[in-house]
Amino acid sequence: MKKTIKLLSLTMLLGSLLMIYSCSDEFLTKEPPGVAAGSLIENPAGIESLVISVYERMQNGNQSMFGAAMTSDWTYSGGCSDDAYKGTSAGDQSNYNLIERYEGLPNNPYMENRWNACYDGVARANVALEFLWKTQAGSAPLSADRAKEIEGELKFLRAWFHMQANKIFEKIPYIKTPTELGTLAPEKVPNTDAGWSEIEVDLQYAIDNLPTTKPRGEKGRADKYAALAAKAQAFMYQNKLTQAKPLLEQIITSGKFSLVQQYMWNFDMTHENNAESIFELQCATTATAHSAVNGSGCNFHQKGPASCGGWGFYQPSQWLFEAFQVDDNGHPKLNVADRVPLASDMGIGSGAVFQPTTLPLDPRVDFIFARRGVDFLGWGIHPGNDWIREQNNGGPYMTKIFMHRKDEQPLNLNGTGFYNGKNYRTYRYASILLWRAECAVADNDLVLARTLVNQIRNRAKNSTPVMGRCLVFQNLENTTNIDWTQPAANYKIEPYPDVAGQYPFDNQANALKAIQEETRLEFACQNHRFFDLRRWGILEPTLNAYILHDRAFRNFLGGASPAVFKAGEDNYWPIPQSQIDLQKGVLTQSSYY
Repeated sequence: MKKTIKLLSLTMLLGSLLMIYSCSDEFLTKEPPGVAAGSLIENPAGIESLVISVYERMQNGNQSMFGAAMTSDWTYSGGCSDDAYKGTSAGDQSNYNLIERYEGLPNNPYMENRWNACYDGVARANVALEFLWKTQAGSAPLSADRAKEIEGELKFLRAWFHMQANKIFEKIPYIKTPTELGTLAPEKVPNTDAGWSEIEVDLQYAIDNLPTTKPRGEKGRADKYAALAAKAQAFMYQNKLTQAKPLLEQIITSGKFSLVQQYMWNFDMTHENNAESIFELQCATTATAHSAVNGSGCNFHQKGPASCGGWGFYQPSQWLFEAFQVDDNGHPKLNVADRVPLASDMGIGSGAVFQPTTLPLDPRVDFIFARRGVDFLGWGIHPGNDWIREQNNGGPYMTKIFMHRKDEQPLNLNGTGFYNGKNYRTYRYASILLWRAECAVADNDLVLARTLVNQIRNRAKNSTPVMGRCLVFQNLENTTNIDWTQPAANYKIEPYPDVAGQYPFDNQANALKAIQEETRLEFACQNHRFFDLRRWGILEPTLNAYILHDRAFRNFLGGASPAVFKAGEDNYWPIPQSQIDLQKGVLTQSSYY
């Protein structure tokens, strides 16, 4: 883990141990390598290495950056929601096409990728726990305090990996260590429910035993507040807002976290592990290796100076773009019917004249979107089609949040590269405030709800907008036609008025709608959207409205068999058939499949 925790996978560790013994002239009198490896790990240094190997699985690029999509959840949260299209070319990653159209079946390899990635992490956590307990019973134990911390870290991670599984699969087996399972073999654990009770128990242990500062002073580790955030998220996902509320309050009243000054500091490399970050994935690159977040290189541009060999996936939708329009007061248009179509350069070549919309927009749009006529992270004004891999398939937009700024290029030891060392903020304080606002609405405390939402909106208002106003609308590479002292577009955002009873904080239904839209704008193309729509109970109407709106814009949504979202059967994906076959009579497939 960058700067603070040295990456060392379990495979590398065990491989090194085997080499030690195979090269010894005493190997005939030594214990077999497998036994020797175990005995060597049962000490403080060995345990610490095992713990690092579990954290490493949160990135888990080896299990497919598409089907696994760990941490960023870009495939399932964004690509399967109304935030973004798969992008790239029509035939690329055809299994993704099926997921995006809600036609994923049990034999789709993406299902197996995600299942394997989650339970690979669970397995590592359980192996590390068993070795921890053996070490504590042996002759070279860790200090009692550090042992409790490590168990807290491992149980946090075990719960997190199971949550990554139950986001996708409605019912999962909760796999514990052989010690905890007793006579029940891990492969005999059935998937009777979502695993929430076990998740809550593991996270509570982490809350009770992790310190309020990062263990060992290493920024990539889970502490008490990371565990509180994860357990609050578990309750929010179950719509148990009463239980989530005190956990969120502990984080807010701790005084340890605050919204950072600039919205974009949540996505750059210069301000990693900042005051808004509760837990973030630590990433790095070297000349020969990387620990980049899933979705980095494949979501870069394929063309243009900032292409970095990217593949052009994950292109934001027109529906999302139009959600960033605001009314005359600088407030979002909460009712979709009040929004107007916004100009895009779909089907317009980069050499042709195109004038982007001059209507007022929430400034966060251009921190998230890479679009024509707007600077792309210092790499130049985006010319549109010339930088898009296949515009007629994926649309005219790309994301910015996975790419690094041009001035951050020296921070990547591998140059620009297909991967970068940009961290991913897995839990950040903005989520805590918006979750707490939802709880306030449930309590009918609409004043508090508005106050919390306005913290988010004021930060966006006070952030320096993307700069560089184009003075002409072709030949965008000519920097003399850009006024760098002016914002790139007509940005406008204001907090909601501090007036009791004023829309949208005039009743609970409207207030909740405002919070939902704020969550959508604040976390666009991040690890939220599909799962938020599901817990809010509005997946079907929202996604079908999006499909109807964007059919003419995106070919895959139309055709002879247009994509349609069906509540219930499309809320979750099927358990991989390969796993059902391996555990016959143990795992139960969803009735929809």
